[in-house]
Amino acid sequence: MPETPRPALPPLHPGELLREDILPALGLPLQDIARALGISRQALHSILHGRAAISPLMALKLGRLCGNGPDLWMTLQARYDLAHAAEARREEIDAVPALHVT
Repeated sequence: MPETPRPALPPLHPGELLREDILPALGLPLQDIARALGISRQALHSILHGRAAISPLMALKLGRLCGNGPDLWMTLQARYDLAHAAEARREEIDAVPALHVT
């Protein structure tokens, strides 16, 4: 019997990945992580809880800190932003005609 396709998961805010997977693996206090990134603990909390976006500078810093480069962080943020913009402005987007080059 064929498997029923699962609905796509909503895009992950990069802060959630950082909070749930990366920081626990690093095993350092949040204060130390914030200091290493050159930001306040409050700014780090805003990222971790999805209240602040990952800027290109923060992507560079996180990529350096975690050893995985900035692309992951920027891609996650872009996917998250696109999904939320599409949902919030669905009617406006649907009203734009699709033009095709011939």
